[in-house]
Amino acid sequence: MALFNKKKTENEILPSPKHIAIIMDGNGRWAKKRGLPRTAGHAAGAETFRRIANYCRTLGVEYLTVYAFSTENWKRSEEEVSGIMKLLKNYLLEALQDMEKNHVRFKFFGDLSRLSPELQELCRKAEMTSSQYHEVQVNFCLNYGGRDEIVRGVKAFASKVASGECSAEDLTEERFGDYLYSAGVPDPELIIRPSGEMRTSNFLLWQSAYSEFVFMDVLWPDFREKDLDEAIAEYHRRNRRFGGV
Repeated sequence: MALFNKKKTENEILPSPKHIAIIMDGNGRWAKKRGLPRTAGHAAGAETFRRIANYCRTLGVEYLTVYAFSTENWKRSEEEVSGIMKLLKNYLLEALQDMEKNHVRFKFFGDLSRLSPELQELCRKAEMTSSQYHEVQVNFCLNYGGRDEIVRGVKAFASKVASGECSAEDLTEERFGDYLYSAGVPDPELIIRPSGEMRTSNFLLWQSAYSEFVFMDVLWPDFREKDLDEAIAEYHRRNRRFGGV
């Protein structure tokens, strides 16, 4: 497990967070600054994801959750959406080929029904094939929105109440978590948003109740291992009281 100094002037050494989540933002602006189409920015962002995901693994991070495509991203141009889906398809085909070598477990958070049948099948196959691995898990938030996830969870629980399987009084915070896409996954300790924007954009609304947020003024395609190191160091400078003193 990778270790980081809490402060440069201290000798105290602390472990990496168990679960890191990243809002991969800034691909379009990165491309625009270079006079390139937005799809080129997404391609560069995909390469950054590969590199950072591998680095997280070397750090001993057990869960990495990334915001790949939101429920609002369908509003973008057909060309951009098509380019993102093509990148996803190519990544999944590559991951399936290398799965036995990499031993990474895949999970998908979001409503996959709006994806093409081919992509849905690739996601299903990636989840099923990788279910035997437990070293590191990558959660892809795909056609995902935090509010949508909560509404779906409420409807699922309400359906069980209506069928008589349980009563409304049975609902607790812990039990409600079982109705979310992230059921069984610990909440992220650290959420990173590059690009300079300082908002959560409907990402992991339930799960981020006590996450530490680090906003960074670097576009996602330019995000490097040193930026992740800096975010983790900042995480360790925080005093996580969880409502206590």
